[in-house]
Amino acid sequence: MATIGGTATTTLDKAPSDLRLTPETYTTVDNLVKTTKDFVLPDLVQSYGDQGITGFLNLVGAVKAGGTSDQVDWWEAGRRHKTYAYADGTISSETVVLDDAAICGASATDAEGLHVNDVVMDSVTGVRLIVKTRTAGTSVVLVRLDGEISSGTAEVNTSGGGTLIHIGNLYGQGTNQPSHFQDADVIKYRNPFMIVKDRYQVNGSQATNIGWVNLGGGEYRWFMYGEQEARKRFEDRREMMMLFGEIRDGASDGTSDAIAATAKLGGTNTEAAGSQGYVSAVEERGIVVSNANANPMDSFAEFDDLILQLDKQGAPSEYAMYLNRKQDLAVDDMLASGIATSVTAGLPGQFGAFNNDADMAVKLGFKSFTRGGYTFHKHDWKLLNDPTLMGASNYLQGAMIPLTNVTDARSGMKAPALAMYYKEANGYSRELDHWVTGGGVMGHSNNGDTGADVATFHYRSEIALCTRAANQHVIIKGTA
Repeated sequence: MATIGGTATTTLDKAPSDLRLTPETYTTVDNLVKTTKDFVLPDLVQSYGDQGITGFLNLVGAVKAGGTSDQVDWWEAGRRHKTYAYADGTISSETVVLDDAAICGASATDAEGLHVNDVVMDSVTGVRLIVKTRTAGTSVVLVRLDGEISSGTAEVNTSGGGTLIHIGNLYGQGTNQPSHFQDADVIKYRNPFMIVKDRYQVNGSQATNIGWVNLGGGEYRWFMYGEQEARKRFEDRREMMMLFGEIRDGASDGTSDAIAATAKLGGTNTEAAGSQGYVSAVEERGIVVSNANANPMDSFAEFDDLILQLDKQGAPSEYAMYLNRKQDLAVDDMLASGIATSVTAGLPGQFGAFNNDADMAVKLGFKSFTRGGYTFHKHDWKLLNDPTLMGASNYLQGAMIPLTNVTDARSGMKAPALAMYYKEANGYSRELDHWVTGGGVMGHSNNGDTGADVATFHYRSEIALCTRAANQHVIIKGTA
């Protein structure tokens, strides 16, 4: 009801032209109720492909086993025979005098070093000499076995140093047995466990939101993808720590103070001791090939030089090669040229690591070739190609892992050259700890009285990688 000029009237009394019902006040039914569904593609596009890098340790046969201490100890047999390096020497009165401590021993009872009647050969000249006298901590005096020695001759390198090969000893009739003996050269190694951690968090509202993207299995809650990525990122970083980790020598504040022993052997010190990864172990005790990044290993001559080094280390006959793309292509080109000239003829046992089945090797992505009695199974290494990981660096171009079991020097048991150990006891494993806390979100009500409207996913692992017989492993490093 409205009043116009003091007279009450209804809207029906108004002329149709006065209602001002214009087309702007209307819309179509289609626009009103959205009868046409949005065309949303539900698949999540992996723009960079499968970015996971884990699996290297599994493919090369690294075992997994539980451990019950703060570190892993193992023993390796050293060289049975010895060589002695000398820095310089003097020749006078038909004798050679060497004063290097490693040659003359630290004390009269020290079994190390050379002793009277020991016979050695100079590695360069081939001259054989016998130890005439030894003064512990000072020098040894040698003479040639054939007695021909004079000032100015080249029996040993008296200026630049060299190497003596211990070939045996020589005693006269009626002489006593030697008073010294050399014990077995067994080396003890230790690698502490390291703890790797990460977490992911989602609030209650986001945990209940449904999106357009199918995350797999008909799951459209977006936070599920974030949690999956967090777990995979954690596993990737855990593997990279086993590859590139190092034992720390100083405190985290940059001082020269050594980390307390309790950090390495347990106790209350929370300073992380670190753990030696694969690359660090090979850099310290293995074979390192350095190449300019623009010129990777691409010739049989370079492989032949490497094979000579493998021979010196008593290496097994099969290796897995994990390479970045540039080195991988360089080997392909090398093999292509070699096959054309029958240089790399295959052997019946070429695929021994794969049950002599070439098809199995191919299915796993390996290409194999033989050279000098060695079989190399080549595979690209995604870690070295990813531009957000080692693909952003020239530091590492590849690694070569022996496909063999090594013998424990203490127990005689055989085990793979690489082994990943994790803390474990009484059914509790710290290989991959995973738990969820929350303030009632998704039923996780274990945040105490904080009332946090979140669910937190926790990841933790306590692991150590042991590289046995690292002298038989190879890494290929790039240089600027």
